[in-house]
Amino acid sequence: MSDDSAPDRRRRDAAATRQAILDAAIAAFTRHGYDGVGVRDIARGAGVTAMLINRYFGSKEQLFAEAVDVAFAPRTVITGTGAELAGRTARTLVARTAPEAEELGPFLLMLRSAASPRAAEIMREAITRHAGRHLNEELSGAGAGMRAELMLGVQAGVWLMRRVLGTTALVEAPPEDLARCVTALFQVLDTPAADAAPHA
Repeated sequence: MSDDSAPDRRRRDAAATRQAILDAAIAAFTRHGYDGVGVRDIARGAGVTAMLINRYFGSKEQLFAEAVDVAFAPRTVITGTGAELAGRTARTLVARTAPEAEELGPFLLMLRSAASPRAAEIMREAITRHAGRHLNEELSGAGAGMRAELMLGVQAGVWLMRRVLGTTALVEAPPEDLARCVTALFQVLDTPAADAAPHA
C-alpha cells in the first residue's frame, strides 16, 4: 500500500529545513557580519551540511541576500502613516533604542556587514525595496527620495549613538523630550523640499 502523504511530508520537511537554514543565517550574519561567517558556520547552526545550504540557496551571497530581505521586511521603526508618520515613528524609534529594549537585529546586521562592498549593495537594494519604498509612498512632493533616505539616516544615527556608542545625552534624555525632538526632525523631512526651504 503506497503512502500518498509522502510527497507532502517531503515538501514540509524541505520547507522546515530551508527555514532552519535561513534562521541560522540571519542570526549568524547579525552577530558576525557578512565577512565574519562562512557557510560551514551557518550549516552547524542549522544542523545541516554546507552542501545542503548550497543546494537550497546556491551560494553564501544568495543566502545573505535572502536573509537580508527577510530581516529588513518588517516595519520595526516606521510605524506611522499620513499625519501620524513623524510622531509615531519618532516614538517607536525612542522606545526601540532605549537601553532596556530588545536589540534591533536589522540595524546590527547592517552595521556589521557594511564593510563588504557586495553586502552593502545587497542591503542597499533591500532598504530601497522595503523601508525606502514605504517612505517614498508616504513622502510626496519634491525631493521625496532624498527626504526618505534622510529619515532613515536619522533612525540609524539615533540607534548607533544611543545603543552602540551609548552617548550620554541620548541615553539619559527623557523619552518624551527625545521623541519630541525627533518628531520635529521628521516633520521637516515630511515636508516637500521646496516648501521647507527658508524664504528670503
